[in-house]
Amino acid sequence: MRLRMFSVALGACVVIFTFLFVAPALVAPAAPAASEAIAGPAIAPRLWAGSASSLNWAGYAVTAAAGSVSDVRGSWTVPAIQGTCPSTNQYSSFWVGIDGYSSSTVEQTGTDSDCRNGAPAYYAWYEFYPKPSRVVSSLAIHPGDVMSAEVSYAGGRFTVRILDTTTGASFGASAKVRAQRSSAEWIAEAPSSSGGILPLADFGTVSFGTDTTGIALTCDATIGGVAGAIGSFGSAVQSISMVTSGGATKAQPSALSSDGTSFSVAWVSSGP
Repeated sequence: MRLRMFSVALGACVVIFTFLFVAPALVAPAAPAASEAIAGPAIAPRLWAGSASSLNWAGYAVTAAAGSVSDVRGSWTVPAIQGTCPSTNQYSSFWVGIDGYSSSTVEQTGTDSDCRNGAPAYYAWYEFYPKPSRVVSSLAIHPGDVMSAEVSYAGGRFTVRILDTTTGASFGASAKVRAQRSSAEWIAEAPSSSGGILPLADFGTVSFGTDTTGIALTCDATIGGVAGAIGSFGSAVQSISMVTSGGATKAQPSALSSDGTSFSVAWVSSGP
C-alpha cells in the first residue's frame, strides 16, 4: 500500500497533491511558458482497500495493463469557491493524469480552486513525479474558465498540455519518467500537507467532459492503442467517491453521461 505526495507552495502554505488514498475498511507540446518550481517532501506509503471510495479523490479512473496507457484528455469548467472563505485554508484540485491509481508515480496537470488567507485563489499546475511540482504562473485562472488538458506518452517521454480555452493561454512541458502507465484519471482531489489530507474547499459542483465544455474528444483515453471515451472501457471504469476516514461523504461523482464522455463531482463536506 503506497501513497506519494507532491507539493505546491503558495505563500506560506505548502500544499501537497497526492496519489489515491482509498478509504480503509470502506466498501507536440505548446511552447513552454514561465512556471514556478516548488520544492517539497515526497511521502511514500499509500493506503488501499477497494475501488469505490477514497480519502482524497472523487471522479473516474480507467485501469489497464502496465505499459498500455498512452494518452488521456479531459476538459472541465473551473468551479468558483462557494460563499465566503473560512478563516482556515481549504483546497480543491481538478486534473487529468496517467498513473497513481495503483502505482507510485503520477503524471498530471490541472487547476485549483482554493481558500487561502480568507480569499479565493485559482491557479494551474503540473507534475512529473519524482521531479518537483510546478505552478504555471503564466496562466491566469478564473472561475468559469473552460480548461482542456492532455497527458500523453511517446518515445519514453510524458508530455502535459493545458489550455485555458476562455483566454486562449496555454502551457506545455515534457519529461522522462519511469512509470507503469496502468491507469488514466479524471479527478477532483483534496490535496494534502505533510500533516495529512487538507480540508476540501467548497467548490459546489465541477463539470468534466464534452457535454458541458463543448470540447470534442474529452474526456477520453488511449489504452492499448484504442481510443475511447471513459464509458467505452466497460468493467475497467472505476467510479470513486471521496469520504472521510469515518465514512462520511466529502465529494460525490455523478453517473457518466449516456455518451460516456461527461460527469460532474459535487462537494458535500470539507472533511478531512
